[in-house]
Amino acid sequence: MPHYVTLVRYTHQGISKIKDSPSRLDAARKAAEAEGGKIQAWYLTMGHYDAVFIAEFPSDEACAKFTLSAGALGNISTETMKAFPEAEYRKIIGALR
Repeated sequence: MPHYVTLVRYTHQGISKIKDSPSRLDAARKAAEAEGGKIQAWYLTMGHYDAVFIAEFPSDEACAKFTLSAGALGNISTETMKAFPEAEYRKIIGALR
């Protein structure tokens, strides 16, 4: 399954209700599963982004549906990157001419 790295920033609404964040993460895990995906790891971070998570989804479309739905709740904004695991990276590089 394709992998994705998502950078998260809390909105004003999200930070004002930060104590609800753990339950929102639990709901996000269930929402990811409903799209056929899985949040594999979640990290609270310091710096420009407030959190980072690593997820798998069956397709780019499923990932987009999940992240757009999460953002629509108004608690976070996201930036998502498709990620290639090491084995895929090696295959891609090996195919270069």
